[in-house]
Amino acid sequence: MRIRAKHMEAAISIFLLSVILSMCPTRAILDPQDFLALQSIRKSLSDLPGSNFFSRWDFTSDPCGFPGVICFSDRIIALALGDPRAGSPGLVGNVDFAIGQLTALSELSLVPGRVTGGIPDSLCRCSSLRFLGLSGNFFSGPIPPSLASLTELRTIDLSYNLLSGSIPPSISDLPVLSNLVLSHNLLSGDVPDFPSSSPLLHLDLKHNNLSGKLPALPSSIRYLSAARNQISGQINDILPSLRNLAYIDISMNRLTGPIPPSVFSLPLSSLQLQRNELEGAVSPTVDVRIPEVDLSYNRLSGEVSPLLAAVGRLYLNNNRFTGEVPARFAETLETSEMQVLFLQHNFLIGMEISPAATIPVTTSLCLQYNCMVPPVDSACPLKAGPEKTRPAEQCPSWRG
Repeated sequence: MRIRAKHMEAAISIFLLSVILSMCPTRAILDPQDFLALQSIRKSLSDLPGSNFFSRWDFTSDPCGFPGVICFSDRIIALALGDPRAGSPGLVGNVDFAIGQLTALSELSLVPGRVTGGIPDSLCRCSSLRFLGLSGNFFSGPIPPSLASLTELRTIDLSYNLLSGSIPPSISDLPVLSNLVLSHNLLSGDVPDFPSSSPLLHLDLKHNNLSGKLPALPSSIRYLSAARNQISGQINDILPSLRNLAYIDISMNRLTGPIPPSVFSLPLSSLQLQRNELEGAVSPTVDVRIPEVDLSYNRLSGEVSPLLAAVGRLYLNNNRFTGEVPARFAETLETSEMQVLFLQHNFLIGMEISPAATIPVTTSLCLQYNCMVPPVDSACPLKAGPEKTRPAEQCPSWRG
């Protein structure tokens, strides 16, 4: 009986051990192609002084345990190069062509630093790539047209580099691209057409040298920034069809025509149209509830609409507005509902506000250089100049 009991105990022990081992899978050995590619990438990049990102990249150990490296089975599926903590100095060098050997890669990111050279054309081999983020470095040369072959790409962020040339038209045809961020580069030429079926949500092209007309954009878009370019054409051809916009900044371009009234009804957090060549009246059809509206430095004319009095920060300066400022503005200024109202450098003849009105210290009001003596004293920005009123000869209907 004792012998049988011992055999039973041994059998149970072996069974339990086999169960435990089956619950502890062994780590797969990294694919040799990925191992060699990672070594080449490491040789082409170094830590900037103050960064120690590569200090734990010891190739005598398992590369899947390296900082920034994520594996699935025996392949690298995500590579985040550089210390992501705020203030990290980043990396220096260039991204080796061998990056294209990581053919299972779905995410590639690089922290801001001093990485130079071109974006490797070999990335087109990473057919599973969904996220590409290389912002804040010194990449130069063109955007590789071959990126358009990466049909799984959802986000491309190449901002704050030195990229030049045109935006490859085929990029806009990527079927699941939702975020395209190319701001702060040296890109030129036209903005490519996007198909109406594009799922694009976020388009950021500001601070480049892009020209021509802004094409029809997909109605899905929610964030549009193309400021500080040389884009031309009628603004009415761009905005009315974009009914889902939450943010617009197409300032500092060469856009013309009147502002479509429908824009003021959008659920926007900010509307930035300053420093263009817009003209005509500003005629919203409902109370405008946008927190910030900047229409300054254009050729807008007519009377200031009282429906703009609910805007939080309103910049209408340096235009051609005439008439009196409606009393609603005084009310929202005194209650601090409106924090900024800039009306300087227009042709306004008065404002319905008591000279004894108290403007809160947190509120900015500027009325100088109009066809009136400002009814209240308020501090204006230095750019407004020292003159309080326009010369009388510029205001034929006003006799100061």
